Amino acid sequence: MIHSLFVINNTGDVFMEKHWKSVINKSICDYFFEAQGKASCPEDVCPVINTPHHYLINIYRNSLYFVAVVTTEVPPLFVLEFLHRICDTFEDYFNECNESVLKEHYVIVYEILDEMLDNGFPLAVESNVLKELIKPPNFLRTITDTVTGKSTGVSGILPTGQLSNIPWRRTGVKYANNEAYFDIIEEIDAIIDKSGTTVTAETQGYIDCLIKLSGMPDLTLTFVNARLLDDVSFHPCVRFKRWENEKILSFVPPDGHFRLMSYHIGAQNMVAIPVYLRHTINYREGSGGRFDVTVGPKQTMGKTVENVVLEVPFPKTVLNVTLTASQGKYSFDPVSKIMTWDVGKIDTAKLPNIRGNITIQTGSPIPESNPVINVQFTISQMAVSGIKVNRLDMYGEKYKPFKGVKYITRAGKFQVRT
Repeated sequence: MIHSLFVINNTGDVFMEKHWKSVINKSICDYFFEAQGKASCPEDVCPVINTPHHYLINIYRNSLYFVAVVTTEVPPLFVLEFLHRICDTFEDYFNECNESVLKEHYVIVYEILDEMLDNGFPLAVESNVLKELIKPPNFLRTITDTVTGKSTGVSGILPTGQLSNIPWRRTGVKYANNEAYFDIIEEIDAIIDKSGTTVTAETQGYIDCLIKLSGMPDLTLTFVNARLLDDVSFHPCVRFKRWENEKILSFVPPDGHFRLMSYHIGAQNMVAIPVYLRHTINYREGSGGRFDVTVGPKQTMGKTVENVVLEVPFPKTVLNVTLTASQGKYSFDPVSKIMTWDVGKIDTAKLPNIRGNITIQTGSPIPESNPVINVQFTISQMAVSGIKVNRLDMYGEKYKPFKGVKYITRAGKFQVRT
């Protein structure tokens, strides 16, 4: 399955490597660096790289590349999903997954990788099971490990979850307050042309859970309009047959944080676009140009659009921009030529506007095209697809838990052409 793992930072240093079978020299990463050099941006590196004797399968997260080396043909999505699971586990243990954090917790990182893969095959991948095997770091453990050079966090007892027919949940869980929280998060990926027409729009949805329930609860989650969800992937705890037959999510949940399901709604379902831009960007021969952009809400069902940020990558010939924003603050990076406008919350009574002058190098030709504006936003208590939870029922336990559902819509890759 997975032979070796290399973790590479933005400067091209292989600062961590782990081998489950024989050691593969890190010179194999030269094939990765060659593919990286051809990519226009870090996210565009080909996820599967073919070499004479190996396949390199990689992901890019938090400014790090995770490169898995496999020697036989395997389903690439399987390896990609596993690499994302490794990152999720590190974030769960250390709150973030970056170079400095991984270097600080080298010992725990290697312990986790040893438990997650057995001879190259996935073994323990659920966070609550791993935390029984390997205790999360704390101040005292960090000092002890540093002084002694040994790990004090590895349990000598096999977790009960590893022995049960429900491997993602440990037995004997007890809470004083029994609570179940569900976050339905939807991200809109869209391209809007200069006239405001939607070129393409898709919705990526996730249901993230925080479950703090005693015992072995059996939950069922039903939706008002489940037929909207046609392209779905589930956590292993979900009983797939019941979803196929009744469109009901039936599952015994893991303990703590986990992603219950992901779904995708394509362009054919007419994704609602919650914001619009009015823009005028003109360049004048010889000196510069004018920039004028207004942002407003659209199809938000009365909800407030918050955390709005506009990012405008100007051509390399632009020296500076002198703008006045009616709301929020803007900044311009003279190196990357990116103007960032942090708008904040959109007030429908007075729409946010930014306008001013663009300064271009003297003698430079007029740019051939206007920039593409990247938009970020968040809308609370709204799922743009219209999906809605009907009810949550619990079986197998006698107590009555507190249940909460929260809806969030936010921008994924949301671009407006000008």
